Amino acid sequence: MEKFVAVAGNIGVGKTTLVQKLCDILGWTPFFEPESENPYLPDFYKDMQTWAFHSQVFFLTRRLRAHKNLCAQAGSVIQDRSVYEDAEIFAHNLYRQQQMGERDYQTYRELYQALVEFLPPPDLVLYIKASVPTLQQRIKLRGRDYEEEIDPAYLEGLNILYNSWIEGFDLCPVLTIPGDDLDFVANNGHLDLIIKKVQEKLTGKEVVVFTEKEMNNS
Repeated sequence: MEKFVAVAGNIGVGKTTLVQKLCDILGWTPFFEPESENPYLPDFYKDMQTWAFHSQVFFLTRRLRAHKNLCAQAGSVIQDRSVYEDAEIFAHNLYRQQQMGERDYQTYRELYQALVEFLPPPDLVLYIKASVPTLQQRIKLRGRDYEEEIDPAYLEGLNILYNSWIEGFDLCPVLTIPGDDLDFVANNGHLDLIIKKVQEKLTGKEVVVFTEKEMNNS
């Protein structure tokens, strides 16, 4: 039974690692963010208010095309970051920070909503939820110097947007993974528990939660 799963979550939460581990064990195909450079980024970093709209439309277009291709691909796939996060988290955050104007943001939202209507949703979204201290710890462990300078307030702002988005998301089932409590990188028992819950959700079980007893015993 072919499945399309998207993994969502804040910067440094472990999306890429989880995608790779799930694919290694389940024999699925991973899909990571394309490496092609956004041609607007140099201008965006110099003048965010002028170029935020152009940059975000580029990212959105690329992600929409990837989503469409994944839906048509044979076999089960897991995507690192969903198409929804571009609009619901990162473009929204630029608007909140007044780096994207009202007119540009509303145009972007209309474009996003019109296009998403034509996309089949994933079979499941895995949302890795973690506090800022956990994010900071994992960012430090992966050792990217430029990420260690990220303001904790910025991460907290993204967390607020992520939680708000997930609460209202109803296009497909969602499984929230408690990232503060489950270390799927170092603890194979935690990884096995996540796989068990993913399989339960994909086979139609409506209520799937991680209990404290299960997490402590893994």
